[in-house]
Amino acid sequence: MSDCFTLSCNQCEQTSHAVACTINGTPGVCGKDKDVESLQQMLLYGLKGMAAYAHHARRLGKSDENVSAFIEEALFATMTNVNFDVPTLLELVLECGKQNLRVMEILEEGHIDLFGQPQAGTVIEGTQQGPGILITGHDLLDLMDLLKQCEGTDIKVYTHGEMLPAHMYPNLKNHPNLAGNYGTAWQNQRREFLAFPGPIVATTNCILIPKDDYASRLFTTRATAVPGGTRITDNDFSAVVALAKTTPPCEENITGESTVGFHHSVILSKAQTIVEAVKAGNISHFFLIGGCDGAEPGRNYYSDYAQATPDDSFILTLGCGKFRIRDHEYGEHLGLPRLMDMGQCNDAFGAIKVAVALAEAFECSVNDLPLTLVISWFEQKAVAVLLTLLALGVKGITVGPNPPAFISPNVFQILQDEYDLRVISDDPKSDVKAALGVSV
Repeated sequence: MSDCFTLSCNQCEQTSHAVACTINGTPGVCGKDKDVESLQQMLLYGLKGMAAYAHHARRLGKSDENVSAFIEEALFATMTNVNFDVPTLLELVLECGKQNLRVMEILEEGHIDLFGQPQAGTVIEGTQQGPGILITGHDLLDLMDLLKQCEGTDIKVYTHGEMLPAHMYPNLKNHPNLAGNYGTAWQNQRREFLAFPGPIVATTNCILIPKDDYASRLFTTRATAVPGGTRITDNDFSAVVALAKTTPPCEENITGESTVGFHHSVILSKAQTIVEAVKAGNISHFFLIGGCDGAEPGRNYYSDYAQATPDDSFILTLGCGKFRIRDHEYGEHLGLPRLMDMGQCNDAFGAIKVAVALAEAFECSVNDLPLTLVISWFEQKAVAVLLTLLALGVKGITVGPNPPAFISPNVFQILQDEYDLRVISDDPKSDVKAALGVSV
């Protein structure tokens, strides 16, 4: 991202002056500097992520007027010559994190009210013989509507990417047309979508511009749109269903099973056992490894890190970052799988609930728990969740693979000083040992 502030200056009406005010990091007539711009960008990215969560919640009948009011105020604060004060902007950034916590809470309420109480279980990976539809993204309501419109047909619907956690909700999992999961993370779409013979529905962000080979089979919903695809605005999937009947059927190609559904309610139902095991020294540590994935070099850090965790620890994961670590066999501990998939990035509220509940059980703060957060980030929702963790006072978070380009050195130093925010190193094994308090 450029260091330049590219909007025109409201005081002198010259774009060039606005750039000059920022590029040297010295306030000019506009009063802009790199740190002010950095915090404004951080706030804007956080608001974009929060708006995505709020959009999902509103579609499920959940909203909060206080959240809407904050979005308006915070957007106003990012106008060119409204707020040049670093402490005030930092307050708004942290308030964005606080408001995002509320948004994630009502989103979870909407999911459970409509789709049922989450349950842990297995998901068939791969395809079965017969006509199929692939659905990707995050919007579970789109999946439910698609399943309803497939009723009475032999069409099998497969989840992809962040739709995988749909299988933890009984009102979706038990639908006769939901067949299993196909594929991995969003950055592999072009290869995986090309290989899937039927129509594909992309419901939210994390969609790539399609190859010509499958663009005619790609449908998007509402604000999601790509060149060559067909946009659906009213959740009428009849064209998708019709196409599934005429395109070549899927072949039988079952590749295995995945275990999903470790919603916070599932984990906390075993809270007493977990607490006693920690006190007895049978659990060494909890690692939350996940977040938003990407395709750039350095992401193998997360798979190497996960595989370096000790056998008496647990790994919690969520978001599409889980696809970096879920194919390794981690085994079990205390009758539970060591790797527990908590869901979508939309389910980040659950990870916070687990941490807070364990802190209460141990009568300590979250920062005193044997818990390490190793978060991959790529897009706006990941920024919103990071701001939520900071607003809650969580310290020692490790992010990567690179520091966000929109955070200036001075602002990053503030976050390091206040919250011990760190960037991953190039040695995951040493980082695991450091988290365990082992000399390296």
